[in-house]
Amino acid sequence: MGKRIIVQSRGHGSPTYRSPSHRHKGDIRYPNKEGKGRVVDIIHDPGHYAPVAIIDFEGERFNMLAPYGMYVGQEIEIGSMVPLALGNVMPIGEIPEGTSVYNVEIRPGDGGKLVRTPGTSALIVSHGEKTVIQLPSKEFKALDNRCRATLGIVSGGGRDEKPFAKAGKKVHAYQSRAKKAYVVSGVNMNPVDHPHGGGSHRHVGGPNTVARGMPPGKKVGRLSPKKKRRK
Repeated sequence: MGKRIIVQSRGHGSPTYRSPSHRHKGDIRYPNKEGKGRVVDIIHDPGHYAPVAIIDFEGERFNMLAPYGMYVGQEIEIGSMVPLALGNVMPIGEIPEGTSVYNVEIRPGDGGKLVRTPGTSALIVSHGEKTVIQLPSKEFKALDNRCRATLGIVSGGGRDEKPFAKAGKKVHAYQSRAKKAYVVSGVNMNPVDHPHGGGSHRHVGGPNTVARGMPPGKKVGRLSPKKKRRK
């Protein structure tokens, strides 16, 4: 009888694929009110690659991704018609064209979903019924003018410049994000370990496209294509 493949282990929720959320510092999202805040501290969160700034916001504290250039003691403002300063949060419909922003909301009030990777930023392109932004992937996206974003660039952009140097360091780093540092290809396994395993050469041995209704033990390779939508 074959073993559980990686797809099944990840869905089953074994400790290898379970994120240690007890070490995380909290969610990164905007508060649902306007006002002024002050940066209390800038810390490292095992659940995020970018540094996290702790903001004292009118007696309450919330976490935000620190922009490049933020410092402890800096004051930020959240709301409409606030100054165009680093770290301020405001609706994208009020931000001038050509401004770099990050942690952009997809829907007004969702707390920020887009552009949260260290060293990245989106660009305000144009205004109208909706605001068009250019994502780091060079893709253009039209969003509601009321969606909020932070002015600046996400800090921690030089993260990839320093190599891990040792395999163990990469394993420990990926454990905080419930990822495996190294993944073995299915064609390199034995038949009992993976449906693509076995054979005298690196070849699947048959079609690698599976139906969408297959059980998890066989759902490997490429999924069946969707039907073309008619406009």
